[in-house]
Amino acid sequence: MYSAGVEVHGVNPRAVKVMQEDGIDLSNHTSNHVDEYKDIDFSVVVTVCDHAKEVCPVLPGTHKKSHHNFPDPAKAKGEEEAVMNEFRRVRGMIREYVKVFEF
Repeated sequence: MYSAGVEVHGVNPRAVKVMQEDGIDLSNHTSNHVDEYKDIDFSVVVTVCDHAKEVCPVLPGTHKKSHHNFPDPAKAKGEEEAVMNEFRRVRGMIREYVKVFEF
């Protein structure tokens, strides 16, 4: 499994924290651009925001494509707990969405 974006911003510390709550360690993950993976023959490519779907380069291969526009929790405003709750809410939405894929 790979993770990449169409822009490189670094790994959000709140994302690291909220995923750690689910036992997933992102502390050593990096923010990678999708172009770094252009030579990999994926079986499934999932885009998680409309911006990525629109500007994502065409990846070669016969992979299935799936798209869902999730809210960006990094844009949440308010007190820290409210922002963290938005990260948790989106984490839950993504968790349910990816259940249909066999990773």
